[in-house]
Amino acid sequence: KLCEGILNILEKDTKTSCQVACLEALRILSRDKKVLVPVTTKRNMQILMKLAKLDTVEDPLERVSEFPVIVEALKCLCNIIFNSSVAQKLSLELNLAAMLCNLLQKCKDRQLVDDIKCFDLRLLFLLSLLHTDIRAQLRQELQGVQVLTQALESSLSVRWTEEYKAAEDRDRPPLSLQETDCAIEALKALFNVTLDSWNVHSKNESHQFRYMAAILRHCLLTAGPTEEKTEELH
Repeated sequence: KLCEGILNILEKDTKTSCQVACLEALRILSRDKKVLVPVTTKRNMQILMKLAKLDTVEDPLERVSEFPVIVEALKCLCNIIFNSSVAQKLSLELNLAAMLCNLLQKCKDRQLVDDIKCFDLRLLFLLSLLHTDIRAQLRQELQGVQVLTQALESSLSVRWTEEYKAAEDRDRPPLSLQETDCAIEALKALFNVTLDSWNVHSKNESHQFRYMAAILRHCLLTAGPTEEKTEELH
């Protein structure tokens, strides 16, 4: 009942501070699988997707004041999908992976979106881990390898000297914590999406994998903010 009450409030046009507080409460509650039974309906998933700006294809990310709401909604979706097989099935029906890829593209070349990008990537990782149909959809329909590789390239701030050779800068400062977390989530999602890619058939696929290999080499030469984070990144 508490979850339903929170979602009823979230469905209304309430203040940003109220939305964030409600989503924070829902995120904590959604760690409990028993609590998730009333939450995992198509309507409730759509409420959270709307708050995460996953329902708008064209609208750019412009209102910085809305960013905390987007981040908290993505965190809630991460918990719900991780803990609920019903939510995992609904995510395929609601085409969640395609919407996440679209949101990721909106984050490109935008400032102050690292948290949005990080939890978008974490959700893509969870979907590709828990649902084989979504893994296939990402690889075949949504250009998932390209989208995720570009997200990784952006997080690592790769500069190119040749087509498949990244610039090496020994004096470059370590990545920030946010950049490192985004890179780690992109790597995890990429692993899932490319897991069954033993045979590369087309010229485009060959290019994509050579491009990814160059970025992975650059990743191994990149330091995170701490020894532990560097080890996790590598």
